[in-house]
Amino acid sequence: SAKASSKKETVELQVFAANSLEKALPEVQELYTDQTGTTFADTQFKASGDLVEQMRAGAAVDVLITASKGTMDDPELVDADTREDMFVNDLVIIRAEGSDTKVEAIADVANLDGKIAIGDAKTVPAGKYANQALASVGLYTGTEGDDGEYAPELADKVALADKVGTAASYVSTGDCVAGFVYSSDIFRYDGIEEAFVCPEDSHKPIVYPGAVAESSEHADEAKAFIDFCLSNKKAQKIWAKYGFELSA
Repeated sequence: SAKASSKKETVELQVFAANSLEKALPEVQELYTDQTGTTFADTQFKASGDLVEQMRAGAAVDVLITASKGTMDDPELVDADTREDMFVNDLVIIRAEGSDTKVEAIADVANLDGKIAIGDAKTVPAGKYANQALASVGLYTGTEGDDGEYAPELADKVALADKVGTAASYVSTGDCVAGFVYSSDIFRYDGIEEAFVCPEDSHKPIVYPGAVAESSEHADEAKAFIDFCLSNKKAQKIWAKYGFELSA
């Protein structure tokens, strides 16, 4: 009927987002739904590389937010004109809360008694940044972070994680004595604490870009959501609560 068609249709957006945004992003989405009526399909929070693979395989996506610049560089996946650097983050070495594990330099992880949790650099940007940091002290052979091998004194200790959240949980459960995660992960997981912040010059800048997916059928609404994430004051408070700094 004519009446039905004149009613503004509510749009549902499908967001693919870096695993580290798993706690913060749903709160911002809820805020956005309250303010605009736009709803969200089941947001996928996986390792950035896995999200990109799903998109290449034809997944219908409106917004992609990853934890590294490289994962956004495929021109067939996103509309480059809509791309924005959204957040920055620090790389930290964590230990179980209350643990007496001491880390005073990146190289110390090779001397710890136990396993070290590191994201699998093939798909997990946090693992790539960790390996860059290890390369800066001679414990990994490739400067890119996914192009080398661990030094012999570390190789047997590495426990590879399928996403950064898994690395955090390995440490909180005690399966690993230390692990490399983002500073924001300390805000979203219980049972872990910061042991050491990796110097900024030990790895490439940790930047989260966001963009409208090339395949989106709601490109305007998708772009409006990205803008809201960066400009809305209440949204900014949510990001800050979970340890994400706005890039601007």
